[in-house]
Amino acid sequence: MIVILMSLFMSGCGKKYENAYDVNSGISAFTFGESGNDNVAASFAQGLCVASVDISEGADLSRSEASGLFDVVNRETILCKNANEVLYPASLTKTMTAMIALKYGKLDDVLIASGNVAISESGAQLLPLKEGDRMTLEQALHALLMYSANDVGVMIAEYISGSVEEFAALMNKEALSLGATNTNFKNPHGLTDEEHYTTVYDLYLIFNEAIKYEKFNEIINKEVYELNYSDAQGNIKSKELHTTNAYLSGEKNAPEGVRVVGGKTGTTDAAGSCLVLLSNDTSGNPYISVVLKAEDREGLYDQMSGILNNIP
Repeated sequence: MIVILMSLFMSGCGKKYENAYDVNSGISAFTFGESGNDNVAASFAQGLCVASVDISEGADLSRSEASGLFDVVNRETILCKNANEVLYPASLTKTMTAMIALKYGKLDDVLIASGNVAISESGAQLLPLKEGDRMTLEQALHALLMYSANDVGVMIAEYISGSVEEFAALMNKEALSLGATNTNFKNPHGLTDEEHYTTVYDLYLIFNEAIKYEKFNEIINKEVYELNYSDAQGNIKSKELHTTNAYLSGEKNAPEGVRVVGGKTGTTDAAGSCLVLLSNDTSGNPYISVVLKAEDREGLYDQMSGILNNIP
C-alpha cells in the first residue's frame, strides 16, 4: 500500500489555508470521504465554503460566541468566529429535522401524535399537541419551522423513524454524509441535552442542504400561517402561526440592499439566542449566516444585522 503525504489547499473568503490531513481534525472541512481512487481522497469541502480560522475583516463579532457568513454561489467564507467550536444549537436543530422530513416523507401524509408529544420541560415551545391529534406533514413542517413547536418535532421524528432515538440516529447519519463531523444530535427539536451539539460551520453545511428543497424555502419565508388540524375524534382545531423571525415579522430591519428570505431561530438557557438565515443580495445571490450563543435576543439581532452588513 502506497503511503501518501498530503497537504490540502482550500480557498475560503479569498484566502488559502494549508493543512496536513488529520483524521482527528476538529475542522469539518478537512475530513475526507471515499473518492473511488486509491491515490486521491475527496474532501467534504469540495464545492463548499471553508472556515478554518477566524475572519473578521474589521467586523464586530463580539456579541455572540460563534458566527459566520457564507457566500453560497461563490463558495466563499466572508466572516467567521469560532466556526468549529462545539455549542448547543437549540431550535436550529429543526432545520435538520425538516430537511430529513422532506427527504424521506411525503407532504400529504397524515401524522398522528402519540403520547410522547407531552413535553414537560419548562419554557418549551409547544403547539400544544394532544395524543391522537392529526395533521399532514406539510402542516407539521409549518408548525416546526415557523412556530418552533417542539412537540411537533417529536411527531415528525416518530413518523419518519418510529422513535426519537431512531430519528436521532438518522440525523447523525445525514449530518456525517454532509461533512458535519462536529455534530451530534439526540433529539429532533433542540431542547438541551449535553450530548446534543453542533458548530457554526456544520450548521452552514446542514442549512445549505435544506435550502435545496423548495418547500423548505417557501415555509421559512412565511410570516403567518393558518393551521387547521383535527383531534382524535375528528374535531377541527385551529391556530394562527406567526414566524419567530423578527426580520420577517417586521420587528427588525435588514441592512439596505439585503433581503432576508427566512431562517430558524433558537433559544434555550444553555444555548443562548441563536439564528440561522438565508438572505439575498441586490442581484438575488444567496448567503447563509449563523449566530450561536448571543447573550440575549437584542444582542442576537444586533450581531446578525452587523454580519449582514458585510454582504457585498
